[in-house]
Amino acid sequence: MSIAAVERDCGISKDTLRIWERRYGFPTPLRDANDERLYPADQVARLRLLRRLIGAGHRPGKVVARPEAELLALLRELDAAPMAGGPVGGDGRAADAAQVLDALIAHDAERLRDSLAGLLLREGLRAFAAQIGPGLTQVVGAAWARGELEIHQEHLFTDQFTSVLRAAIGAATAAGGLREGPRVLLTTLPEEPHGLGLLMAEAIFVLEGCRCVSLGVQTPVRDVALAARAHRADVLALSFSAAVSAGQARAGLADLRAVAPADVEIWAGGACPGLREPPGVRRLRDLPGISAEVARWRTSAALRDGA
Repeated sequence: MSIAAVERDCGISKDTLRIWERRYGFPTPLRDANDERLYPADQVARLRLLRRLIGAGHRPGKVVARPEAELLALLRELDAAPMAGGPVGGDGRAADAAQVLDALIAHDAERLRDSLAGLLLREGLRAFAAQIGPGLTQVVGAAWARGELEIHQEHLFTDQFTSVLRAAIGAATAAGGLREGPRVLLTTLPEEPHGLGLLMAEAIFVLEGCRCVSLGVQTPVRDVALAARAHRADVLALSFSAAVSAGQARAGLADLRAVAPADVEIWAGGACPGLREPPGVRRLRDLPGISAEVARWRTSAALRDGA
């Protein structure tokens, strides 16, 4: 595979691949007649394992250079753990995950959508976004890393999950209950192509009564700042997955803080390992933590208005 194809297939940026090659001695791509990198299939398979492990919280420096047998052992440990944040109803966690995987393996989009819609109906939007969604994403990612799913099946899961969750967000917004602020603008920066985390965050913001505008993924820093002014945003909410390095995330957030309106807060969250916020940025540790941040913002706004 070319480096661009590896970036798409494995969700690891070209810059990260080059940094790992230089810093850790892996991957070790071949070169074509034009001196462009070419990645053999066994290295692509190992990169899939690494993305899965890093997404689960392992630091690149601790896993990239480890033997593949050790990586597989770490992955088995993850798979043996209960589905993180899965359905809350007793022994339904494994069964629900298996149902989703069975539909993906069968290439049955309709059954997959019905399964996801059933989970949403049974558990409610908050649990579906904050617990079930991350859990199922973990399960699907692990199956992909083991080679049980192809990338098109992972994309099918993303598409159907997005469709079900987007419809639920629309219904919740139409049902009303919006409170006074904050107005939240959601997006990712150019290095981040993944939008599921952003969408799950939007669901929690809507349930907290926030007015939300989503720009989707990969918005240039300057345009995020322009959109913040155009939409009179109070908060810029950004998501960073494990596909983005901590250095990239910090640099992007620092650039955004420098050009965004000073009175607009920037909140950052996601599975990016080692994510640290630069000055002027608030770190969201998990999706449920959004509720506490919204409450803090409203208390601060009330104090400012009363001053």
